[in-house]
Amino acid sequence: MLAFILVFGFNQPVVAATLTPATQSELDHVLLWGHSIDQVTAIMAVKLGFQVRPGRDPNGVANRYVRFSDRSYVELEGITRSNANMDPGMLADQSVLHGGPGARTFGLRSSALDQARSLLQRDGFTPTPIFSASRTDPDGGGPSRPPRWRLFAFERQPLTSNLFFIDYAPGNARPFSSADDLVAREHPNSAHELSAVWLLSTSADVDREQLARLGYAQAKAIRIPQISARGYCVSVGAKGIFVLEPDGTGTAAEALRRGGPQILGLSIGVADLGRAKRWAERGYETTLASYRGVLGDAFLAPTQTDLGLLIEFHKMSNTASGDVCGE
Repeated sequence: MLAFILVFGFNQPVVAATLTPATQSELDHVLLWGHSIDQVTAIMAVKLGFQVRPGRDPNGVANRYVRFSDRSYVELEGITRSNANMDPGMLADQSVLHGGPGARTFGLRSSALDQARSLLQRDGFTPTPIFSASRTDPDGGGPSRPPRWRLFAFERQPLTSNLFFIDYAPGNARPFSSADDLVAREHPNSAHELSAVWLLSTSADVDREQLARLGYAQAKAIRIPQISARGYCVSVGAKGIFVLEPDGTGTAAEALRRGGPQILGLSIGVADLGRAKRWAERGYETTLASYRGVLGDAFLAPTQTDLGLLIEFHKMSNTASGDVCGE
């Protein structure tokens, strides 16, 4: 799925009136642009130890994938020609990135997409119509019905970074055979999941309040001294959205000054933290400090120059409670 900012859903049964958009949703994926598709691929694979899977280049924007065992993923993107044909989501990202690396858009997966859109519209949000993958979907392996994915975004974004909701067809969620699908989700650095996205803005309270309006009301106060940031960890299913603001001078303040509101970081859960750390240290030819972070034992890879955001690796066992934002 290329960089749409939309929300879709498949045919679902009638659900209880207590449904909120957050009832059956989970962190799905982040769209990460590189200086080029080969540059961002090399950083993710060579320096960080991820397996990067092939994508397509249908209209001058190429994509590739870092897919995890829980079916979350990072979609890598890069412009391949000057007259690239971009959808509205791509144009929104590039209006601030100007061909550089970074992320401004992420998606939540919902198993009740049509109902979620109706409820959001009722509550004063402006969801777009639902869009479906075409039968010639460039991320697919050929025509299929029902379409591989459906999604919707917002005419007026509710958060300081771009949000969309997406759902996948049952039994047809990814364009791989079963064997290929299993292999595609194994990483040399032992990564298993995208655990959290870090949204940076001038006011963490603004994004926290908007997420509560969207149905994600469970939050706890957090600080990330490694980047001089503070804010909240907001629960989204078993994962989290960190909504952050600068906490004095430092990395967060400088990133905000240079790039405005953005996805400043990603938290990636790994089975073997020592292995992931050794890989990143070899890739960046430096010693990296470990720390006890919001998600437990962790380290921060120095990826900001290469990727336009930071990647935190954390030990998977620290999320055994099933809620990364739990007390």
